[in-house]
Formats: sequence, C-alpha cells, structure tokens
Amino acid sequence: MPFVLKLRVGVLVSHNGSNLREVHRASLVPGARFEVAAVISNNSGSRGLAYARENRIPARHLSGRTHPDPDELDEAIRATLMQESVDLVVTAGYMRKLGPRTRGQFVSRIINVHPALLPRHGGSGMFGEHVHRAVLAAGDRVSGATIHLVDGEYDTGEVIAQLEVPVLPGDTVEVLGRRVLEAEHRLLPMVVQQIAIGQRP
Repeated sequence: MPFVLKLRVGVLVSHNGSNLREVHRASLVPGARFEVAAVISNNSGSRGLAYARENRIPARHLSGRTHPDPDELDEAIRATLMQESVDLVVTAGYMRKLGPRTRGQFVSRIINVHPALLPRHGGSGMFGEHVHRAVLAAGDRVSGATIHLVDGEYDTGEVIAQLEVPVLPGDTVEVLGRRVLEAEHRLLPMVVQQIAIGQRP
C-alpha cells in the first residue's frame, strides 16, 4: 500500500474536548487523510488535554498562567504548532481569541466550529448555553453548526460549511444544545477530511 501524506491537524480546546475526540476518532478510520498532530489547551485541567495525553497526542497547556504576557503566549502557541508541523488549526470550544502571530502564520488555515448558524447568534459572549438561549429567545425554527475561517474577531470569518438542525416545540437550552453538538460532531470531521483531500466545502 503506497504511503499517503496526511494533513497534520492541531486542535485547541478549553474544556471537555468532545469535538477533539470526534476528529481524532475520524482520523483513525481507514481512508482518513488527516491526523491529530497536536493539542493545546488554555485549561490545565481540561478533559480535552487529558484525552490527548491518554492517546499519546503531543499536548501542551498554554495560557495566561504559563505566559502572562499576551504576546509571549501568542508566540508560544504559534511555535508549538510549528514545532509539530501542523498544517491546519482547529479551534473547538477554545474560549480565547488567537493572537496575530498565530493567525498570521496560519492564514486561511484556522477553522472554528460554532454552535449556531452564523451570521446569526455570533460574536463576543456567544458560546455554549448563551447561544442556544439566544436561539430560543429569538423564536428561530432552525439552528445548527457552522464551520468558519478564523480572523481577528469572534465568529466573523468566512463560513465554509453548515449543518442545520430543527428547533422543536418544547426545546430547552440543554436539549437543543445536545442536538446541535451532535451536528458539530458530524460536520467537523467531515470538513477536516474534505480539506485534507483538497476539496474544501
């Protein structure tokens, strides 16, 4: 069987890391053209960081605690990704804005997963339960997951893929959140694979 060069993916997480787990599992499926090469978390106690270490994925805690100066933190993140020869950066539940050094190093090669259909319900403070609460308060009939390029602001980069889910009568924040998370788990690995084979959505 010929050797196939795989896209090396760096994943940034803050908490549970469920999207990291789905991307990693997808990378192990025969025919996957990508691998998880590095995991960075701003939370030393995150489950995502623990998962990476359990699965022998190079993993580092980089945050304001390890690097109080924002510019030094930005450089540490950029350098770590470069050290692991990362081709594509995925921010998956990462609760910090990436700095200009990292963004500049990976122009058009950083994607984020957002738990709503952008451009609705995006921006500063729109994460987790806050997003689903806003969707329900707006009376939206459809929500979903969005994959977009990362730029210098929250959730303003080019949308490259979306997966809709219905908002059902009687939905709570928790119930809608679970349905959207399932969509994220389907959409993100698919998009990474499409990027890996040169067929960006």
